[in-house]
Amino acid sequence: MARSRKPLAEPAALEITRPRLPWWTLLPLWAKVILAPVALVWSAAWLMIRAARVAVRYPVAVVVGLLGWSGYVQLGPWWLLGISAVVVGGLGVWAWRDSSSFTRFCWCEIRTEWRRVVVYAWQWRTVMRLSDLTKSVRGAEFRPKLGRVRSDGWRDRVRVRMVKGQAPEQWELRASGLAHAFGASSCRVRVRKPGRLELDLVHRDPLVRPVGVPELPPVEATVDLKRLVIGVAETGRSLTLRLQGNHVLVVGSTGAGKGSVMWSLIWALAPAIKSGLVRLVGIDPKGGMELGQAPELFDRVVYSNGGEAVELLEQLAEQVKERAGKYRGWLRSWSPKSGDPFTLLVVDELADVIAYQSDKNLRERAARAVQTIASQGRAPGFAVLGLVQDPRKEVVSFRHLFGTKLALRLDEPAQVDMVLGEGVRQRGATAHEISENTPGVVWVKVDGRKEPVRARAFHVTDADLDRLVSYVTGREAVQAEVLDFPDRVRRIEGGAA
Repeated sequence: MARSRKPLAEPAALEITRPRLPWWTLLPLWAKVILAPVALVWSAAWLMIRAARVAVRYPVAVVVGLLGWSGYVQLGPWWLLGISAVVVGGLGVWAWRDSSSFTRFCWCEIRTEWRRVVVYAWQWRTVMRLSDLTKSVRGAEFRPKLGRVRSDGWRDRVRVRMVKGQAPEQWELRASGLAHAFGASSCRVRVRKPGRLELDLVHRDPLVRPVGVPELPPVEATVDLKRLVIGVAETGRSLTLRLQGNHVLVVGSTGAGKGSVMWSLIWALAPAIKSGLVRLVGIDPKGGMELGQAPELFDRVVYSNGGEAVELLEQLAEQVKERAGKYRGWLRSWSPKSGDPFTLLVVDELADVIAYQSDKNLRERAARAVQTIASQGRAPGFAVLGLVQDPRKEVVSFRHLFGTKLALRLDEPAQVDMVLGEGVRQRGATAHEISENTPGVVWVKVDGRKEPVRARAFHVTDADLDRLVSYVTGREAVQAEVLDFPDRVRRIEGGAA
């Protein structure tokens, strides 16, 4: 039997990328001769632009390199070594005498250039490829471009130009991987302008230590209800909170520091409370465990979630309507010239009043009253400060009425989106990862601003509350005296153990 010499299967076609030659190689010789001067000028301009970019990105390295080379040529190695020692000594004295200015103007520049070369530029191409942030079209690779880098000590700000067709959401999904790739603890993605991003690669937490309250201002000091300082942001700037024409919702688990936010806000209002410009009204369903620390600051305070609390809420809702009718045709919004005090309603554990109340009738009345104040009270000069642990919609169904939302430590990642809004967690607002050892650390989201702010509220101690009460009332705060039980006193006098 004859065997067929035909192979069992046809070999696969050779699949290779067709080489692409530069367009100018296809030109005739006379065209190359004519275009040669243009090409030389173009190359020289390109080299000058590249040199200028290097000088802008690494000014310290370029200046030190040029000075060192010229010093070596003009003076010799020994003179250069002596001058270098003097310069280093002068920098050491600068750092010793004024460490803040030295860090800002000198050390940060050196650290920035070092980290740009060693951490980012050195491995940028590899990280982009492994993170699937590059695109290949017909053999050509398109890669995000590394822009300016700025090291602040606790974070690195890295600017990026995205590849055409990319979206910031693609970077947000890979933020955790980018953080690990560049040796950071977290990565936040912020949009600067179309096609441009800025990555915040955080290395350490600048809010680890508690922040003490500032000194109380003079009695005659004016209070700006649109910029109340209640803490310090992680960038070192003051954390300000708008109260006039706004409502504030504070959400956090047990021990997260909701009291710090509340008392910091009241601390900022102290001169206005003393002058009568601001009136505080409070409800503390926990029997006064929080607001009972300084009841002298409040015009009226209720220590339950029952009928008395509901009546207080309904009275405030009625005052909102009366004041709106009074301002009709006269004022568009509250101002001190109206003669009425700005009223702040503080509700500690808001859910106990509007959701956990066992009496359905009281619960519904309380919810209606709070919604009336929150929806109609901004213009007449009413604001609500609500503190709650459970941010679910069925607990606080009118979260959208609060223009500013603060998320302290939360239990679940989904709660971050419930409080701050959809997509905020992907942009770095990881309130569920706040440590239990840092109460008062909070993420702040203001309506109309896309990016949240991470900060820490002032730490208000019992001694600070005593000073605050004395400041507002003009008399020393009186603490309750703790007395022994009579039977215990008799046992001690009788010699019993």
